This record gives sequence, structure tokens and C-alpha cells, in this order.
Amino acid sequence: MNAQGDTEPIEVVVVEDDPRTLKNLVRLLDSYEGFTVVGSALSGEAALETVSAWRPQVVVLDLELPGIDGIEVTGRIKSSYPEIEVLILTSFDNEIKVYNAIQAGASGYLVKRMAPERICEAIKDVLAGGTVIEARLAKRFWNYFRSVQGKKKKHEPALLTDEERDVLQMIARGLTNQEAGEVLQMERRTVRTHLSHIYRKLGTNSRSEAVVIALRKGLIHL
Repeated sequence: MNAQGDTEPIEVVVVEDDPRTLKNLVRLLDSYEGFTVVGSALSGEAALETVSAWRPQVVVLDLELPGIDGIEVTGRIKSSYPEIEVLILTSFDNEIKVYNAIQAGASGYLVKRMAPERICEAIKDVLAGGTVIEARLAKRFWNYFRSVQGKKKKHEPALLTDEERDVLQMIARGLTNQEAGEVLQMERRTVRTHLSHIYRKLGTNSRSEAVVIALRKGLIHL
């Protein structure tokens, strides 16, 4: 698997059940400098086989798939290959779908008919450690989590240290490791160390899921 750099393209697998849409997405991404589509799939089962064979950096994934759906595919990918980022690209304009996808480990959620440039930007953003949520869904999504937080009576402030909570707070706002370090006046490697501790304590390998868990537990606030 290639690392992101100045000369090496970002390796992507595209999963979409409509053959025409799949063909268009593959052609789109391959036409942009800095991207290469190493594999594609039309079903959930084929997606898992393709990801296993190619180990891409990013999977662009539809939710509505024959066989195993996109949510389960996301969970299986993140369980087996936590370093692979999953970007959902779907027709579902629903904050609960966003919740389910991010709980499964997705790092981004876009609705179809998005401008091609935005899709490419989102791939770069999730690879850089950010969390991307469709603008028209983001407010509803975070309002949903605030409502979930409001139902939680017990807080677990001792679960994370103050520094870990600060780091996760920055990540919840969509900052990359480097940006979080600049705000908190930490080196990027220190941010990564804090994140590894956070993942272990919260029982996850996903930035997005760590944010979800922390919000539910009342460890961070938005």
C-alpha cells in the first residue's frame, strides 16, 4: 500500500451497486491527478474481497448494496484493516444513517450528486485524519448526538485524561492531527500518542467512532 506523498497517488477502491454509476466514479477519480482506482466492486461481498486483495488507502462506499450492506462492510473493513479509511457516498440523506455509518467506523459521509471536486477533497480530508459529513446533514447529525448526550445521566470524566479529552474535542470538530497539535500546542506525534491511548480506553480503532462513543458517554461536548 502506498503512503500519501507528493508523487505517489492515493489508492482508492470504489464500491457501488449501479454499474453505470460505478463506471463514472472510477473514471472521475482516475481523471484527477493524485488518485488511482486500484479496484472496484458491485456488492458487499465483492467489496470485502477487493479490499483484502488491494489494501487501498481509502474505500469510497455506497450503503445500499446487494448482500452485505454498506454499514456491515464498513465494520468488517475497519475490524480487519483499521488503517483503511472509509468514505460513504450514498443517496441516503438521513442523520441516523450517518450515525450508523460512523459507529461502524466510517470517516466521512457524502450524499450523491456531490461535485466531483468535493469528493476528491473529502478523500484527501479523511486520509489526513479528518471527519467529513455532508454540510446539509452535519447540523442534524450533531443535534442528534446532543439529544443522545442529554439522555445520559452518568458521566465518566476519569476515563480520559484532560489532555486526551482536549485532543478528542479537536478531532470531533474535524481537525487533523497536525491542526489539533497547533491549537493545543502539541507535537503531532504527541497527538497520535494520545489518540492511541484514547482508542484503547474506548475500545475502538476509529477516530469517528471514538468521537461517537465519547459523545454518548458525555466525555466531550460540541
